[in-house]
Amino acid sequence: MDFLGDWLYLIIGIAVVGVLVLVGLLTGSRRKVPPGRGTDVIAPPEPGAPADVEAPAEPGAGTVEEAEAPAPAAPTLEKPEGTASRLVRLRQRLAGSQGTLGRGLLALLSRDRLDEDTWESIEDTLLTADIGVAPTTQLVERLRSRLRVEGQPADARAVLREELLELVDPTMDRRLQVSGADGKPGVVLVVGVNGAGKTTTVGKLARILVAEDRTVKLGAADTFRAAAVEQLATWGERVGVDVVRGPEGSDPASVAFEAVKQGVEEGVDTVLVDTAGRLQNKAGLMDELGKVKRVIEKQAPVTEVLLVLDATTGQNGMIQARVFSEIVDVTGIVLTKLDGSAKGGIVVAVQRELGVPVKLVGLGEGADDLAPFDAGAFVDALLGG
Repeated sequence: MDFLGDWLYLIIGIAVVGVLVLVGLLTGSRRKVPPGRGTDVIAPPEPGAPADVEAPAEPGAGTVEEAEAPAPAAPTLEKPEGTASRLVRLRQRLAGSQGTLGRGLLALLSRDRLDEDTWESIEDTLLTADIGVAPTTQLVERLRSRLRVEGQPADARAVLREELLELVDPTMDRRLQVSGADGKPGVVLVVGVNGAGKTTTVGKLARILVAEDRTVKLGAADTFRAAAVEQLATWGERVGVDVVRGPEGSDPASVAFEAVKQGVEEGVDTVLVDTAGRLQNKAGLMDELGKVKRVIEKQAPVTEVLLVLDATTGQNGMIQARVFSEIVDVTGIVLTKLDGSAKGGIVVAVQRELGVPVKLVGLGEGADDLAPFDAGAFVDALLGG
């Protein structure tokens, strides 16, 4: 029995050792491949997804998400000033800059004795104000005649106002022809030398028309000056007016034609065309402006030709006026920088020279500093308010 018991314990012991060895071998074989490093197998993509595109990371999973770019904000359109308030400012600005002429004349006319020296001083004062020789002679003769017949007036200012108003001619038709016929837009051709404020005038005139609830199209036909095209585009953006433009140096007539063509197709009220203002030689300018006008009128008649003059240039402005009047049929004059000049007599001189009215005056650098010309307000300003 003892012998059999010993054998039984020995067999059980060998079996336990075998089991332990087997367990050790199995455990060791599993540890030979570290978790996550024993395979190059890529998980199959989701059904329908390209095999070489990684699945997007979940938000917050260690990646920085690209923010969606915000849509550009629509530009805020400006509300241009109405005509009534422009006229109020016209009187104020002119009274501040033009009163020197009137005060000088009144001081001379109010003397106890009007001798020849006094009348010569009156003539000099008028000529210095750029009124021109012929209008000055006419005004002095009329004043002398009235004073000879009526005697020394109690109110020299009233007499001078009447005569100056007659000289400026309040009967001239100063309405802007900005409407077309037969459903076509009015077409306004703006001409003048570079530096007179031509492109700025086009932009400011667009504001006047927008303030009157008119639809407007701009044509940037001064194609040889990139700055002029960009400037006009800026004016248009501020009030929501489209600008037709071409490549730098392109044919101005083709740009003008396209602007009017689009204006006709879109049914706008008015097309404003800015033109080149080079004066190197009259023949070249004549050919260019003549071509622009002819090409435009294949689409719609030109209803207004505005000549822009710098009021501070005096007699140089008169020379420019003559040149342009020979090239195109000028129908109205725009005098810029009138607020900065005490020589407001150019209004009289240029009207006499061309036989056409001053229709608009520029009164400063502001966007709405362009106003319809008012003869009464102008004469009052000359007389100091």
